[in-house]
Order: sequence, then structure tokens, then C-alpha cells
Amino acid sequence: MRRLLLLVCAVVLVDMVFYAAITPLLPYYSDRLGLSKTAAGVLTGAYPAGTLIGSLPAGWFAARVGVKPAVLLGLALLALSSVVFGLANSAALLDAARFVQGVGGAASWAGAFAWLIGRAPAERRGEVLGTAFSAALAGALMGPLLGAIARGVGTEEAFGAIAVLAVSLMAWSAREPVPISAAEERLGLAAALGSPTVVTGMAGVALVSLFFGVVDVLVPLRLDELGAGAVVVGGTFIAAAAAEGTAGPLVGRLTDRRGAALPIRVSLLSGMIMAILLPLPTVTWLLVGLLVLAALLVGGGLWVPSLSLLSEGAERAGAAQGYAFALMNLAWAASMTVGAAGGGGVADAVGDGAAYAGLAVVCAAGFAFFVRRQASVARLPA
Repeated sequence: MRRLLLLVCAVVLVDMVFYAAITPLLPYYSDRLGLSKTAAGVLTGAYPAGTLIGSLPAGWFAARVGVKPAVLLGLALLALSSVVFGLANSAALLDAARFVQGVGGAASWAGAFAWLIGRAPAERRGEVLGTAFSAALAGALMGPLLGAIARGVGTEEAFGAIAVLAVSLMAWSAREPVPISAAEERLGLAAALGSPTVVTGMAGVALVSLFFGVVDVLVPLRLDELGAGAVVVGGTFIAAAAAEGTAGPLVGRLTDRRGAALPIRVSLLSGMIMAILLPLPTVTWLLVGLLVLAALLVGGGLWVPSLSLLSEGAERAGAAQGYAFALMNLAWAASMTVGAAGGGGVADAVGDGAAYAGLAVVCAAGFAFFVRRQASVARLPA
């Protein structure tokens, strides 16, 4: 179990390093290629767009072909797309490379988490998911650092290193045995979608993803406008991911003991407040502090209980875990794509304040949704 958990943590960490490296590179590519905020949003959203297209096929692949082949496929696409991204010198090629990696991420995440849940004790599911998710956030920590390094040493070398890591993880995954429980024949996508618990978990994933889809585009561009360099932008998102990752295992244990309703409602209330405050700062340090606080309260409190609901709902419905995490990818990708491209588009047309105001309304609607479902969600074990 420990070796498998370590492997899953390594897979999602390296995948997130590639995904998060774009943050400090957005101002660089905006200046070099003349990207508008809308185009910057498209570049940011290309990865989740790939995940959106690949999520359900990846879930089927993990459930029918196997969790190990799904992980190997995802890592192979990561290696390929990292090389292309490092060499790209046009917006179209950058978008294409991130899109392909989004497809690969759908496969590796569905396979890795289904592989892990096949071995995790039911009473520790929240804690194990929290640990794996914290590893993903560690990758989000390292991603902005990689982006900042890439601006200094060159994108070819920086993203070539990601390709090497992906190939190394393929070799490790090939040697790891598949748990018998992960290979059992179970029901399919329709059974998972028929579970109210799965749908509730998807709603939580969609809300947190939409929130950070907007934030991940507007905050680095605003920091650049305030005079912050690549190191400051990268350091800001490193600190934010550290805060979010620290909360993951703690929220997982809380979810195991108290259920998912409490952390979800607190996170959405915090999201409303943060969306109102984020467009206000006119100095760098205040915007940095608000982003770190938003990562702690919104991301740290919403991700793990939502994943627990997805996994528990699939288990109760008799559906393969691969489909549960395919639906996680689907909810994440659709919301991140809308948040990144839509948030950038609204900011271009009307201003950042309007984009954040829409985000506050969405968080309020999500809070109302979870309050209405409080009685049923509160009774659900993680």
C-alpha cells in the first residue's frame, strides 16, 4: 500500500508540475507572442480542454483495459507533450501541446486514483485521497518554480527534464503489481452517474475548478501589471499551493470523521468572500496574501471532500472507480476550461471586477445547493 501510494503521488506530482508551470510563463508568452487576456486564457485552458475530451474515454480505458495501462498511456503523452511544449515557438503549438497533455492527465489520474482506491481501507479513504492530492499540490508548488527556471535557462531544458521524469515513472509503473480489487469487473458509467453522491461530488469539483480557472489567469496578469517579476509570480503560486497542500490531509481526516458537508460549505462561503476581495488590491503584497488565503480556504477545504464523495458514491453504486475519477476529470476540465477562457474573455470585455463578480455569484449558488443537500451529504461517510 505504501509503495503504491508513493507511486500515485509521484505520477500526479509530475503531471501537475507541467500543468502549473504555465503560471509564471503567461506574462512571458503574452509579451513574446502578443497574447491578449483571451488568448492567455485559451493557453491556460488548453490542458483542461484536453482532459475534458479525454476524461470519459480514459475512465473506460482504466475500467476495461486496466489501471496500469491507463497510467502508462498518460505518462507517455506527458513525455511527448513536454518535449513539444519546450520547443514550441507559436501560440497554436503551445495550445496543442497542453491539450495533448490534458488528455494524458485524464488517463494517468483516472488510472492512478482507481489503482489507489482499490487498495485503500474504506475507513482511511479520505486520508489517503488527501495525501495523494497533497502530492498533486506539491507538483503545483514546483510548477511555477519550473516556469520561472524555464524563463532563465530555456524552455527546452526545463520541459525536457519533465519528459525524463515521465519516462522514469513509466518504468516504475510497469514493475508495480496491480491489486486484484482494482481489476474486478464492476458496473459502468451509467451506474456512477445514477448515484446522487457522485453527482454531489462532481458539483464540488466543478465549483473549485471554476474558481481557480478564473484566478489562475487573472492573478498572474494582475501581478505583472503591479510590477511583480517572474520570481514573485512563481513564488506567489508556490505559497498558495503550499497552503492548499497543507490543508489536504487534515481536511481528509476531518471528512473521514465528520462527513463532507462541513468543509464544503465553509469553502464555498470563503469563495464568495475571496471573489469579492481579489480584484481590490493595488499593491502586490496584498494580492499575494489574498491568493494564498483563497488557496487555503477554498482549494484546501473543497477538493478532498468532493473526491471522497465521488469515490464513496461509485462504491455504493457498484461502479468501477475508474469511472468515478473520469467524472472527476470531466467536472474539473469543463469548469477549468470555462473559468480560464471565460474569465479571461469577460476581463478583456468588461474588466477583472466583472469576472470576479460572476465568480462570487457562482460560489453563492453552490453554497445554496450544498445547504439544500446538507441532510443527505452530512450523513455520508468519507
